Amino acid sequence: MGSTSEVLPWRDDAKVMGLVGMAHASSHFSHLLLPLMFPVFMRDFGWSFSELGLLSTLFFVVSGAGQACAGFVVDRWGARPVLFASQLLFITACVLASTATSYGALMVVAILAGLGNAPFHPVDFTILNQRVSTPRLGYAFSVHGLTGNLGWAIAPAFFTLGTALWGWRQAFLAAAGVYALVLAVLWWNRVHLRTTWTPRGSSQPVAGNDFSFMRLPVVWWCFGFFLLSTVTLAVVQNFSVPILKALHGVSLEVASMTLTAYMLFGALGMLMGGFVAAKFAASSDRIVAICMASAAVLMAVSASGVFGHTGTLWVLALTGFAVGIGGPSRDLMIKKATPKGATGRVYGLVYSGLDVGFALSPLLFGVMMDKGWYSATLLGAALVLLLSVVAALGVGRRTGALA
Repeated sequence: MGSTSEVLPWRDDAKVMGLVGMAHASSHFSHLLLPLMFPVFMRDFGWSFSELGLLSTLFFVVSGAGQACAGFVVDRWGARPVLFASQLLFITACVLASTATSYGALMVVAILAGLGNAPFHPVDFTILNQRVSTPRLGYAFSVHGLTGNLGWAIAPAFFTLGTALWGWRQAFLAAAGVYALVLAVLWWNRVHLRTTWTPRGSSQPVAGNDFSFMRLPVVWWCFGFFLLSTVTLAVVQNFSVPILKALHGVSLEVASMTLTAYMLFGALGMLMGGFVAAKFAASSDRIVAICMASAAVLMAVSASGVFGHTGTLWVLALTGFAVGIGGPSRDLMIKKATPKGATGRVYGLVYSGLDVGFALSPLLFGVMMDKGWYSATLLGAALVLLLSVVAALGVGRRTGALA
């Protein structure tokens, strides 16, 4: 079944890539369900950046803990039922958000959405690794990353337009409708999402027992890479709109469209990165390091404001392009570091670093934002991204131990 020496027809592989990509876009869309409404919540409820950042932290704490656990569930019972459950949780979260009148209600929304988001990386990569032909995995990872960025890119436009036309509560109801449509498409095509799983008590040829993979240093270097690189991404998602408004006096719409441009440029980078990953598969860690270092420099330039407000908007968008090119190589880097028979567990643990980064970032940088340190916030994010370069090279040095 896929990801073997057998090369399946392009049509079969493309359908799996498309379905998983659509699901991944819905996951990334959920990351911005609450952050995009921060200006509205500040206006209507009077909450601070720190209070609102805590909602993002709660979302990603739940998602991170859930993701590490979801890997075990996926390895034991398959990816497909877990994927369907996630879509139901997103629908519930959006409906509840549309009726929220208190901070406590939005905390419940964050918990439900975090639980929905938790399983996506172990689910997605288990399906792709089992159902897509091995020679096309680089392209599959490119589509996966591209669609995730599209989910991020669509969210600002969706909620900005929806709020302007109908109000923010109705925008959340419309989002629930989108998730219901995604669930319907996945259910209709469920035969293409079936995976095998490991029955309890069966042997694991390389992974050993359920927790033996956690003794591998390379797994924790992968975790560290995701944590560090995601801290920077969370700054862009949560605070780029108010930063651009404060530093350059642009409107909410222009600032939101800049965030959309960042995500769209990231998606274009992901598309190009698929060809890069396929051509330079043996050097995936170095490709990732080069891309992250370039993005860090571009973000530091954005923090300086040396190109003025229009130039800064473009430089920030190009930062997304640099990160995007490294995305497929990043996923190949993780695949090479994954022991046989432990795909769900390793991806669950490693990608929970992403959630930890998303959880920590609002706490640290929300305080800086409350103090009005807008340029310092972007510069700090750039410095953290440079640390992820060290982690990526560390993964490359230690992957050979699994060969």
